[in-house]
Amino acid sequence: MSVEERLQDVKARIGKVERLSKRPAGSVTLVAVSKTFDVQDIRPVISAGQRIFGENRVQESQGKWPELKAETPDIELHLIGPLQSNKAADAVALFDVIETVDREKIARALADEINKQGKAPKLYVQVNTGLEPQKAGIEPKETVAFVELCRKELGLSIEGLMCIPPAEENPGPHFALLAKLARECGVEKLSMGMSGDFETAVEFGATSVRVGSAIFGSR
Repeated sequence: MSVEERLQDVKARIGKVERLSKRPAGSVTLVAVSKTFDVQDIRPVISAGQRIFGENRVQESQGKWPELKAETPDIELHLIGPLQSNKAADAVALFDVIETVDREKIARALADEINKQGKAPKLYVQVNTGLEPQKAGIEPKETVAFVELCRKELGLSIEGLMCIPPAEENPGPHFALLAKLARECGVEKLSMGMSGDFETAVEFGATSVRVGSAIFGSR
């Protein structure tokens, strides 16, 4: 299959689960994960109509997305990898959505940069649903309080939650936990599901799925 065919296949699979789950058509946003792929690999996906992309690293993104955004201004770029506080300024300048707010230091750095730049990317809190020590994300039990701190003390508008379940576990319970936390926090957006489990994520209420290899192929 070509990259264009793989993109359409993923969209069709999302649409099928939307119908089976009795969700409105188009209620799930596809974020095409383009990390490690260069401009020449990404352009065909843009030409096929995809406009929302995800990247893991700020520095890598700076090397390709200013050019691509200049060519196609309606692109929406998501940061889906861990953010270091010394990259907060660059992240606010480049990304439209930052999905990996996971600790107070990052939240404060983002609040400072949003005030300085007058540019406000949409923000999601990353939750470490599997309590994995090597993985970024706030603990589930701390999520509600952290969202409140971001909103009330720092003036940040938190729109959603994001998670990456442990690779070896059934993702369903993790997606269910994230959906429960979202209700408790009063947020509507749920970023969950990747190439191997995005259909399950849609069943559990994902509003966006992050799909890379199923579109771009193996890295």
